[in-house]
Amino acid sequence: MTSKTTFTVAVLIVSTTASKDPSTDSSSVLLRSFFANENESNPSSKWAWSGDIEAKIVSDDQAAIEAAIVEWADKKKINLIVTTGGTGFSVTDCTPEAVRPLLDKEAPGLVHAMLAASLNITPFAMMSRPVAGVRNGSIILTVPGSPKGATENLDAVIKFLPHACGQAASVASSRAMHSGGTKKLEEEAGVRSHRHSHGSSADGGHHHHHHHHGHKAPRPLTTPDQRSNKLDASVTQRYRESPYPMLSVNEANAIIATETRHGKIVEMQVDENLVGYVLAKDVTAAEAVPAFRASIVDGYAIHHTAKAGVYPVVSVSHAAPGTAPPLEPGQVARITTGAPLPAGATAVIMVEDTVLKSSTADGVEEATVELLASGLEPGENVREIGSDVQSGTVILRAGDVISAVGGEIGLLASVGVAKVSVYQKLTVGVLSTGDEVVSHLRPGELKIGEIRDSNRPALLSAIKSAGYPAIDLQIAADKPGALESMLKDALSVVDVIITTGGVSMGELDLLKPTIEQSLDGTIHFGRVAMKPGKPTTFATIGEKKIFALPGNPASALVTFNLFVLPSLRKAAGYEPWELPKVRVVAEQDFPLDPRPEFHRVFVAMRPDGRLGARSTGGQRSSRIGSTMAANAVVALPAKGAVGEKREKVGVIPKGEMVEAILWGQIGGSAV
Repeated sequence: MTSKTTFTVAVLIVSTTASKDPSTDSSSVLLRSFFANENESNPSSKWAWSGDIEAKIVSDDQAAIEAAIVEWADKKKINLIVTTGGTGFSVTDCTPEAVRPLLDKEAPGLVHAMLAASLNITPFAMMSRPVAGVRNGSIILTVPGSPKGATENLDAVIKFLPHACGQAASVASSRAMHSGGTKKLEEEAGVRSHRHSHGSSADGGHHHHHHHHGHKAPRPLTTPDQRSNKLDASVTQRYRESPYPMLSVNEANAIIATETRHGKIVEMQVDENLVGYVLAKDVTAAEAVPAFRASIVDGYAIHHTAKAGVYPVVSVSHAAPGTAPPLEPGQVARITTGAPLPAGATAVIMVEDTVLKSSTADGVEEATVELLASGLEPGENVREIGSDVQSGTVILRAGDVISAVGGEIGLLASVGVAKVSVYQKLTVGVLSTGDEVVSHLRPGELKIGEIRDSNRPALLSAIKSAGYPAIDLQIAADKPGALESMLKDALSVVDVIITTGGVSMGELDLLKPTIEQSLDGTIHFGRVAMKPGKPTTFATIGEKKIFALPGNPASALVTFNLFVLPSLRKAAGYEPWELPKVRVVAEQDFPLDPRPEFHRVFVAMRPDGRLGARSTGGQRSSRIGSTMAANAVVALPAKGAVGEKREKVGVIPKGEMVEAILWGQIGGSAV
């Protein structure tokens, strides 16, 4: 058996933002997955991409870009170098200017292929300035900074890059590589020539088309940027398999993160309605706390040099507006906790360290007290001006969350801050789809085929409990015009639309074609390798986002927490925006599925101090009860994706540590 030739890959992320905060980079993860998926989809190929992909982030600086490429091409001899970002018309975009002078040979054919593919998707692709060529045996490509644009460009040329890398690196002689002609090269690359598709075979003979009897053979229905079934096409012309690539959960979340931007910055009043918002700007103290020298204890204001002995009580200072008269040497003033010190006082002696010696004639007030202690330090039992917060200092920073605990609001109120700048939360609309779906409030028994709408009330509840404004968009029928009309109306009042149902392969699954063909939207992905939630779809229409979730209730809630909620959190300014992940002990065997599974569990504290996770029961995607007690999902790998060096094959056994994604509060004790 002939061994594969493995080509090395390096990815250069050109982004000033990502160079300052690598957590904002989503391209490197996506491109790593891109090459891994290419290997998986071509297991019989004699070429393969190395799984150890080197990645580096640099700012939009020409010298930094040049240095990285020279190191990879000249020193490390990387076969394929891909840069992403800096190919537009912005003042800082300089990737083409950095790369082009470094090339020994340019590759205009690769550039043409990338541009042609992107122009089929959007005419704005003409605003990209890709460069491709060879340096010192390395193939170098520049692609756009957006993950979507980068993968579109790479999709156009990926089948041909192994051949280019082989030629550039002189893996074999050019004569040997081209022996057998173009047809052999096309077969090895897994591509089909255009000349084979117009009735003639490669050798000039007539090409016969074989048709199935009884129905028309499926045919392409859409342009490359419109992959869904045509709304006006008959059921016989629908796709038999989904045309949307299968993405991993991480890839899907990377795309969502790229398409999610911070909400607008707005000013909000400091009150209980501020809870859950993220500050967009630093906040400085308008006043000092305390604003005056205040007593920490109940006692007597004195001069710290006062000796033990009997002293007259000349005044009283309460924690109330007003001032006490100045204190003369040899006098004391009774003072309460939080009250201002009289002028002349430098310390406070606690009431416990004094004895009442005499009262006024009417017996109401203290006349003299005896101080039992002496030698107090200056400022003893005194809160100095600004000792808690000094005026003009930063008390909260951009990115801080206003929690429900009350500390942040209390601090803001204490220094006289009435309004703060925060990221506005996105408004979310929830729409159910399907002729069979009826309101849970409708009286009477269900007719055959009808189902109660549990998705809409469940999602509205989840959105509001997470602190985001939600609007009930009701139920849309499975009719193209009705769905289009409701979506258009919704887009005028909400920032995000969540739909459930209508995203699978049925003839009445109209959501994807409506988004693409009627609303001029972009579907960024239409399938995810996960259980439950495989048909989850994410689309954008301008700045508005649509999350089309599966119709099964458990699937809808799981995908809401895995995809929608992190996006809402990112737009609201949360860092990190992902839901927290924790390591937990499996309290039982968890069977594995061919797909990565997100098993609903209840996570609670164990007696040994660790967290444990137990299943919520049957995991069928239609079983809403499996989410009722769930406060997390356990991320189970696909069967066969984990080592089988365990006693029980095909399961995560009881007692093993697994990763859980929390969406609720941790329970008190695990059973």
